[in-house]
Amino acid sequence: MTGTPGDENPRQEDAARDGSQLFSGPYRREVLSWMEEHQPELRRSAFGDRLLYQSIGFCLAVGMVAYIGGYVVRSSTSTEPLGFLGDLLYTLGYALWTGAVVVALLEVVPRVKQRQFRQMLQAYEGAKVQGDIAPADRDSATREGKEKSDE
Repeated sequence: MTGTPGDENPRQEDAARDGSQLFSGPYRREVLSWMEEHQPELRRSAFGDRLLYQSIGFCLAVGMVAYIGGYVVRSSTSTEPLGFLGDLLYTLGYALWTGAVVVALLEVVPRVKQRQFRQMLQAYEGAKVQGDIAPADRDSATREGKEKSDE
């Protein structure tokens, strides 16, 4: 074998694609048992918004600390290297925490509203299936009849 990329075994490529090599080695059973115990949490992390929320919170916290620290360093020193470092820290902190706020407003708030709308629609469809809600034609006809009788 010459070691060129075309010389690889197709079975090894398939195994690498399906992830079976992730669970090979001397600690295979321990890894698989740990995965079995923590599967619900791992699913929430992989398919939920937990990572996004943690990243936004981390950026907000680090950004505020850097912003305040940079402000203190920048305002307390008059020498050039420390003033420059304070200004860089101040600008980095400002960019981090404002970026976290922008992402929260543009990404997180709409996702929360979408989730609320989905829950509302699911509750409506569930009530409709149970027969708690009348069809739209009958409901509008009864509403019109009530308006005429009120006059």
